[in-house]
Amino acid sequence: MSIELNTNDGQVTITNEVISTIAGGAAVECYGIVGMASKSQIRDGIAEILRKENFSKGVIVRQEENHLHIDMYIIVSYGTKISEVAHNVQSQVKYTLNKSLGLAIDSVNIYIQGVRVAKD
Repeated sequence: MSIELNTNDGQVTITNEVISTIAGGAAVECYGIVGMASKSQIRDGIAEILRKENFSKGVIVRQEENHLHIDMYIIVSYGTKISEVAHNVQSQVKYTLNKSLGLAIDSVNIYIQGVRVAKD
């Protein structure tokens, strides 16, 4: 699935993988985020941190008519306030996607897959 934008200069097609990579990059820059986790790992009970190349496994982009929804699976740092971290991620992802791709995101849903203790 992809998003097609019509401009004066022609047509632009943005794939969901591009959207999820940009959203994942914006999320891991937020304070309190250890990394992204895969959606399918919840069955195993072990949340593995995804590398930059695999952010699309931890971010699901859903399109419903003209509305764009993003589901993100993250791992947070121990000792942070989870509600604040989630709110910061939502704000940062919406802002980044709006500025870089010009997309208006209707919702960013955060799913906490794990909590990690920071290594000194």
